[in-house]
Amino acid sequence: MGREFEIPLESLVEATPEQVWSAITTGPGIDSWFMGRNEVEGGAVRTAFAGAELPESRVNADEPLKHFAHSATPGPDGRFVAYEFLLEGRGQGSTLVRMVTSGFLPGDDWEHEYEAMSAGTALFFATLTEYLNHFAGRGATPLTESGPPVADWPRAWRALHAALGGPPEPGDTVRLTPPGLPAVQGVVYFRNAQTVGVRTSDALYRFVQGIGGTMLVMHLLFGDPEGQAAAWRSWLEDLYADRA
Repeated sequence: MGREFEIPLESLVEATPEQVWSAITTGPGIDSWFMGRNEVEGGAVRTAFAGAELPESRVNADEPLKHFAHSATPGPDGRFVAYEFLLEGRGQGSTLVRMVTSGFLPGDDWEHEYEAMSAGTALFFATLTEYLNHFAGRGATPLTESGPPVADWPRAWRALHAALGGPPEPGDTVRLTPPGLPAVQGVVYFRNAQTVGVRTSDALYRFVQGIGGTMLVMHLLFGDPEGQAAAWRSWLEDLYADRA
């Protein structure tokens, strides 16, 4: 058993093809909207996330300002993920960006993984769009922390939504006060059943239901990251220590 999948997404962004190209074909660019630390070198894209190296993804299309694609080599069980980007320049410095995520998920439990992948992919693309519309050309520092194990996800999400002032909807203004950090006030740019994204003037804050059974923060910081990892880890521990 298993499933082949394809997730197409597209958006018109207020960024030039050159800015989009930098965001999808360079390590610092990918760092600023995807996950973990990335490098593009020797015809491959490599991603390190949460202390692990993800399977190397080989570049198989590289047409500057138009088409970029890379794919992991299928594993023994057939598992792989591929990414394809198509760019079309529009007037007044805008670009139509299409991203297609495809691959194969093996096993009888592929549905759970596909649900999580679909939710995460939607967040990543929304973050790419938000990055290009508001931070194009700037480099972000990725910050990833996880909270305590979660036994009840609906309850865990209610706790997070309460911390944000209620179930957030795109366009809402929300405020958080992590101990040891200035108050965070921003606009919700994305939400689905497993993720929330918030934009401020110097960060893209993301909250993600981790496949490993913990709530993750996967923030992208355009300001000073010093001390923020410990502060967000403490915030997650306080939020979920007795309620998750």
